[in-house]
Amino acid sequence: MTELSNQQTLSLNTTLDDRSDRMAQLVATAADERKGSDIVLLKVGDVSVLADYFVVVTGYSKVQVRAIARSIEDKLEEEMGRKPIRSEGFSDGTWIIEDYGDVIVHVMMPQEREFYGLESFWGHAPRVPFGTL
Repeated sequence: MTELSNQQTLSLNTTLDDRSDRMAQLVATAADERKGSDIVLLKVGDVSVLADYFVVVTGYSKVQVRAIARSIEDKLEEEMGRKPIRSEGFSDGTWIIEDYGDVIVHVMMPQEREFYGLESFWGHAPRVPFGTL
């Protein structure tokens, strides 16, 4: 019975990892469809309990940042039936954060991205190339 329980736990963890991987790729795809730039997927789940992935995207205007974030929301709701647990930054439009639990999305203007340096701060997290999962 213990062996079966361990297998079921392993299977559940694999399923959750696959779901997070798919969600991160869908986020990147939605961002790319709205011409998001410098899309980076950080597998922070290997170094933190905050989430499995951070997806960081650059938009070059407040309108584009909002459009990218909305595109991500639409894609995840359509493909996975998921809505963000929480979103912040739509009113300002320079940095929008969308928290999906296992994936946290950061859509930022270039100045904010450079100033806060999330990729540097989470530099110990493995980068996953967009389109390879």
